[in-house]
Amino acid sequence: MVWLPLAITLWVLLWLIGLLDGVFGAFLSGLAAVTPASLLPVIDQLRHIPGLGVILVASVLLFTGALVSNVAGRWWVKQWDKLFTNIPIVKSIYNSVKKVSDTLFSSNGNAFRTAMLIQYPRPGMWTIAFQTGTPSGEVQQRLGGDFVSVYVPTTPNPTSGFFLMLPRADVIELDMSVDQALTYVISMGAVAPGALPPRAAAPVSDQP
Repeated sequence: MVWLPLAITLWVLLWLIGLLDGVFGAFLSGLAAVTPASLLPVIDQLRHIPGLGVILVASVLLFTGALVSNVAGRWWVKQWDKLFTNIPIVKSIYNSVKKVSDTLFSSNGNAFRTAMLIQYPRPGMWTIAFQTGTPSGEVQQRLGGDFVSVYVPTTPNPTSGFFLMLPRADVIELDMSVDQALTYVISMGAVAPGALPPRAAAPVSDQP
């Protein structure tokens, strides 16, 4: 019980470092294919420096964040989008991923900002879900009424799950945060969020 959280944390960090080093290694391999043979020893030395990929990838992310925070940087991002949206096949993948990321991580959106209780997989059985939006377009026209789109995560791996559209009247919005709800799901109900303060009882009238 003492070592397990630390071991899992270290395992995740090592996996992330390996992933970033792999991205950096792929970049070096592409660089080696277009550079003169005299520079290959230098590239090989960079490849064997542990953790260098993490530092460089983090630096690129920080530089990108600083770049897009000003007008000139946002102009370059628009040109980048135009480039990828004009390449066949690539534009389909790029546009789909961009729409999903903009919807999920936009500060103005509602995706994954509300935890809910829904009856799943059958009436009488309840589970936690997260609101991802509301149906629109043809789906909304076919369904009619007030529906809500939700994501039902699996336990203990919340990265897989099910997408459902339910009547808003059939869901119960929770006051707990998304982080608390995710912890509850991942722990298989072992780590329950704090209970709501008890509501004051309604005063009893002396009138018949």
